[in-house]
Amino acid sequence: MKLEKGSSMKLVLCQAIAVVVFLICGCGSDNVAGPPAGNVNYREEMREFVTDIGVYAKGIDNTFIIIPQNGQELITDSGEGDGTPEADYLDAIDATGRESMFYGYYNDDEATPVQDKEHLLQLCLLCEQYGVEVLATDYCFTHSKMDDSYSQNQGNGFISFAADHRELNNIPDYPAEPYNMNSTDITQISQAQNFLYLINGENYATKQELISAVSATNYDVIIMDLCFNEEMFTDLELQQLKVKASGSDRLVVCYMSIGEAEDYRFYWESSWSSNRPEWLEAENPEWAGNYKVRYWYPEWQAIIFGSSNSYLDIILDAGFDGVYLDIVDGFEYFEEQ
Repeated sequence: MKLEKGSSMKLVLCQAIAVVVFLICGCGSDNVAGPPAGNVNYREEMREFVTDIGVYAKGIDNTFIIIPQNGQELITDSGEGDGTPEADYLDAIDATGRESMFYGYYNDDEATPVQDKEHLLQLCLLCEQYGVEVLATDYCFTHSKMDDSYSQNQGNGFISFAADHRELNNIPDYPAEPYNMNSTDITQISQAQNFLYLINGENYATKQELISAVSATNYDVIIMDLCFNEEMFTDLELQQLKVKASGSDRLVVCYMSIGEAEDYRFYWESSWSSNRPEWLEAENPEWAGNYKVRYWYPEWQAIIFGSSNSYLDIILDAGFDGVYLDIVDGFEYFEEQ
């Protein structure tokens, strides 16, 4: 899920780290060439990218949680639920995020067509068989449909969130309490009963206002951005967010896009808009300021992980419990070309 773009909504990483990362990454004219797009196994390259991220992160913190969103086709060799499981990929991830399995696939508050639902459901059920938890986000706002979303997901063993705003910029008023609310300490993703997906802070005047709003809830897992506007969450603030209103512990996971570059992030160079590096593709027409990337290129991967000042390391150092990887289904863009 990408954020709506607008000057009031851009979540830019702190300027203090921006200069350092820019120098470390050295992203400019000295591109490290990768293979041309036509010679790439796009799915395998994304599998390896996610797997490498997981191995790297767990080498630093073996409890760190890896959750790729969408792209469940990567879990089998055929991309179908009856295919042969890709064991290395499944071993590298702790959970998988799935949007619109029951509601919102084509339009918000609309049931996902049966054929699409069954395809996604088979793959997600296979994930559960291999110990990979499913975090399902449906986009619906009619209360009866939200109830149905929670019921269907629970019936299949999934942890779910019914988002009444696709912008993911609010804590829903309904239901009044998180579905399956509990007072259990959550230290592993497998223990979670529910989650809140809140990566857009536009409805909160200050960072502390957002922190206070989240701290007043009893969600087991919070998925959020690294920063509020230009200000990164501190370790003390994350410790506050990691405690439910009931006083028990929960997990806080950080959103990070790996299949698109975002022009409001710390690594972006203004020259790229007119003079794109080889690994940077065209702007996504559906999301202004987002650019497809040739994610198999070493230069892009160096921005994401592998050095003390890469995106992932900043997230690790900040004190998050895990990372939520978006645009994992970026392989579809290249397959369609």
